[in-house]
Parts: sequence; C-alpha cells; structure tokens
Amino acid sequence: MKILSAASELYPLVKTGGLADVTGALPAALAGEGIAVTNLVPGYPAVMAALEKTAPFHAYKDLFGGPAQLIRGTAHGLDIIAIDAPHLFARPGNPYLGKDGKDWPDNAQRFAALGKAAADVAGGINKGYRADLLHCHDWQAALGPVYARFLGGPKSVMTVHNIAFQGQFPASVFGLLGLPQQAFAIDGLEYYGNVGYLKGGLATADAITTVSPTYAQEICTAEYGMGLDGLLRARRHLLRGIVNGIDTEVWNPATDSLIAATYSAKSLKKREANKRALEARFKLESGDGLLHGVVSRLTWQKGMDIFAAALDHLVASGARLALLGTGEAAIEAAILDAATRHKGRIGVIIGYDEALSHLMQAGADTILVPSRFEPCGLTQLYGLRYGCVPVVARTGGLNDTLIDANDAALQAEVATGIQFAPVDQPTLEHALARAAECYSDSRLWRGLQKRGMEQDVSWARSAAAYAQLYRNLVKARAS
Repeated sequence: MKILSAASELYPLVKTGGLADVTGALPAALAGEGIAVTNLVPGYPAVMAALEKTAPFHAYKDLFGGPAQLIRGTAHGLDIIAIDAPHLFARPGNPYLGKDGKDWPDNAQRFAALGKAAADVAGGINKGYRADLLHCHDWQAALGPVYARFLGGPKSVMTVHNIAFQGQFPASVFGLLGLPQQAFAIDGLEYYGNVGYLKGGLATADAITTVSPTYAQEICTAEYGMGLDGLLRARRHLLRGIVNGIDTEVWNPATDSLIAATYSAKSLKKREANKRALEARFKLESGDGLLHGVVSRLTWQKGMDIFAAALDHLVASGARLALLGTGEAAIEAAILDAATRHKGRIGVIIGYDEALSHLMQAGADTILVPSRFEPCGLTQLYGLRYGCVPVVARTGGLNDTLIDANDAALQAEVATGIQFAPVDQPTLEHALARAAECYSDSRLWRGLQKRGMEQDVSWARSAAAYAQLYRNLVKARAS
C-alpha cells in the first residue's frame, strides 16, 4: 500500500514542534506493516539542501504566484517529494514566521500550495506514482482533503495535532484557491464567512484522527473544540484517537551520544553523571536533592503562567529547577525574574536546543508538563523512556500515557508518574509536594523510574492502528 503523507514539518529536516517528530518517525514504523510512505513537504532551504538522489517529478507553470517544481529524492532514509517553489518557501528560519515574529502575509497561498500539490501527487499527476490514500497533518496541509474531494483524488485522512491552530483567512482568499464555488459552503471551507483550512479538511476527509483517545473526546466539547466541536460531533463516527509514539532509536538512554553517560533500567546509578552535567550546564547548586526539569514552549496552553507563579513554592520546598524553552514575553520575564531571585536553585535557558533536551531527560529527576490542554505530548514519553518521572496535568495524551501514583497504583506497583487536575497553582503545588514525597523514598522512586522505562512508547502499536485504518478506507473504496 502506498500512502502520501503531507505535512509542513518533517524531522530531522525541519521542526518547530512535535508534528515533525511524528511525521518523521511514522514512515519507518509503517514500513513494518507493509506500507510505503512518501512524504510531501515544502521545499524550505533546509529540505532542498538535504535531498539526495533527486529526480524531477512534476512542473507547475504557476503555483500560487510563480513557477514551481516537484522534486523527488531521499533524505535520512525518508522518501520525499519537495515543493521547490522559491517564491513561497525559499525563506530561512521558522517556516511560518518572518523575522518580525509575525505570520508571513502569504501563508494562505504557501499552504494552499501544499494542499494542492498533495491532492495532485496522490491523485497521480505523475504517471509513475499514485497513492492509495492521502494522509494530511494539521491546518497547513488541510486543503489536501478539500482538493481531493472537489477536484478528484484518493480517500484522505486528516490528523489534528493541535486544534488551537486552524489556518483561518479572509473570504477573499477563496478566489485564489481554484476550487469550485460549492467548496465555499458549510460542508467545505466556509467558516463564519471566512475561509477555514482546518475546518475544510475536517469537513471533507474520509477519516479524522487525533493524537490520543482523550483528546479525541475533548475536542468534541465546547471547552476544547475551539469552535469546531459541533463539526466534530457531527463527524464523530469518523474520529479516532491514536496515541503518538517516539523514535526509540533516537531516544534511547543506553546509546544516546548527546548525554553525559549512557544507562539502562538496570544501571540507573549511572544516571547521576547526567544530573551533575545538567547542574553544571544550568549553573545550579550541586546535590542529591530533587531536580525538576521543564522542556516546553512558555505559553498559556502549556500552563507556564501558573508554573511561573509556583516557582517560589518550588524552591521553598527544597527542590531545584532546570528550564529550557521560549515563548510569551511576559512568561519568559516572570521565569527569568524567579531565576534571578533564586540563583543556583533555578536555571533557565531561553531558546530551543534539541541536543540539550536529551540531557534534560537524562539528568532531571522529573519532567514537568502542566498543560491546560495537550493533544498527546511527547515530552512525557521521552521522560518515561529516560527514567525521568513525568509530573503532568490530567488532560489529553498526558492522561492516556501515564498511571498516576495514587495509593492504589503504588500498592499495586503499576504507577509510572504523577497527574493532577485542575490546572491551577494550588493543585500544581500539591503535585510538586507529592513528587517530593515520592522522591524521599528511594525504593518507591526507583520503582516509578523502572516501570516508566519498561513502557512501550514506540510507534509499534500506533503504526498498527494507522495501518488498520488505512486498510479499512482502501477496502471501503474498492467495494
């Protein structure tokens, strides 16, 4: 079976978040199911530079404002078709934002090109390739199902990684898309008089997935659906939650070259060298006391405003903190101010550092994820893999991937982390206190670490679930 996966990010070529990790790791996992994935991705500079064994695939005289070519090649073991459209994608840095930190003004055209090319390629614009199914990820690729539905193409799957990001544009954009007028309707792209890319993808796809069973339930409610809950309730029979996995070769504490000392569940004492290295990197006082870690976007969604307010309490409890992230200016300022007040107890690095995030998981005692909503979350999965006990809000995938260390779970020896709800400062502080209490019992803590490291956080089960979904759709079309 041939699947065309269309996404705006693909690890390790271009990444701003977990979307890239998913699209980069899923193809290898699906290969084990007998499914060949070709990845359609915009031709950003990093993508074009990485391509090897290239061959022309198709040429457009005009693709939303200029000529473009589709180039097929390979990179890092991935089969790739890149959209070589310099007028749209030959821009360094963040794929969505200009140097001023604002959205590129032509993002509507840029990602319409991704959707159009997705439907074209999957539908057989090149006689040498036709996909059995089109799988599109997030709003940037969400026009793929729309073009496939209204202009002809294979069945499609639409995956929502975060419904908060929807790709909404003025109604005037519709005239640029080359779609028939009936596509601008309630069962198409129209969204309160505007054009909604994600809305259109959800309305026209033959199946909808999101990245955890709990999040699939949550987005059907007004609280979490971000205005699309009514549509999702109407199409609930097509909606399925499939938990993400992680690349267990890239994320493996026994072989990870990015950490100070490798280790396994049988050699957890070796983990101490990573704690010392982490303390040095963040200029923290050295010691055996509890060291919390945070690797996160510093945003309201991630609960970082509440976390910033709890930092004095964290330090007063005797714990320390190493934090890596970037985000909203006010939250960054509040966290940096706390680091100044508690020099040696709170260490902060503002930015994104993939290599350092590995050391964070290997050296911190906990990984904190106090998100208000979290579709799946990968950070806690890395934590489980590395014996870095997750302390997380009880929402979305954070709910589906951990067993809370309550009395019953501890007695049954099945707990793998600490969950809390609701997401407010008192409840977060109570969760931190629970973590400290567990940490004070070394036998209990080692149990949490080892059980976490024994969890299957790979793509194996998730890939099997996607494969079955694909087969069902292809079978239904054939019949």
